Amino acid sequence: MGGRRFRGLALVAVGMVAALAMGACGAGEDSGGDSAAPAADRGAAREQPAEGGADADQAAPGGTGGADLRVDQRSIIYTGTMQIRVDDVEAAAREAVTAVTTAGGFVGGDRRSSRSAEARAVLTLRVPADKFAGVIDQLAGLGRQERREIRTEDVTEQVVDLDARIATQRARVESARKLLAQASSVDELVRLENEVGSRQADLAALEARKRRLADLTALSTITVTLLGQDASTAEEEADLGFRSGLDGGWTAFRASARIALTVL
Repeated sequence: MGGRRFRGLALVAVGMVAALAMGACGAGEDSGGDSAAPAADRGAAREQPAEGGADADQAAPGGTGGADLRVDQRSIIYTGTMQIRVDDVEAAAREAVTAVTTAGGFVGGDRRSSRSAEARAVLTLRVPADKFAGVIDQLAGLGRQERREIRTEDVTEQVVDLDARIATQRARVESARKLLAQASSVDELVRLENEVGSRQADLAALEARKRRLADLTALSTITVTLLGQDASTAEEEADLGFRSGLDGGWTAFRASARIALTVL
């Protein structure tokens, strides 16, 4: 009887020890899993900044990614207006023409009125852009300068935009020509011929705008008014006011057109 009781107590004790051992193992596994996951997360977190740093280092030399053109690489239109009081209008006009032609330019317009002391001459001069400042100074030395106005317009973005649009339009023309060569019916041939003609017309218009901008940036314009000693400036002031209003209206129209094109 005592032996059976002892064996029963022993079995109970062994069962309790086994249960405690299993609980301890389970707790160890849970704690190990919990600690392993944060470790992996911390490792991934350490790797991600490293990758981001590499990307940042690679992007750093490029800066903003846009081409930052130098001043000498930009497309700028120079326009000058001058009024000079001289002793001899004809002699001063000849000197002005000589100065322009010597600089590699030409006379774009010549309007003169020879009435003794009230004589006047209005010359429109086209000079290379790099000679603009020098010619302006030469003209100022012809007499007493009464008015000078110099304006600049940076059209670099317009030139870059035109280049991109011209390249795209040329590709569209070539694509239409390839389709035209593969036309299998008269209706398709006529339709593709019209499409090619339309695309070529658009390309021609873009190229004309590019040539116009190239002309304005390559050759600056100087409008010089030479006045005799007794010549009145009323006509020039009225003409200046009209041109200022016209320029203002044209600038507003161009701004509106640019906005409309951007929306389109």
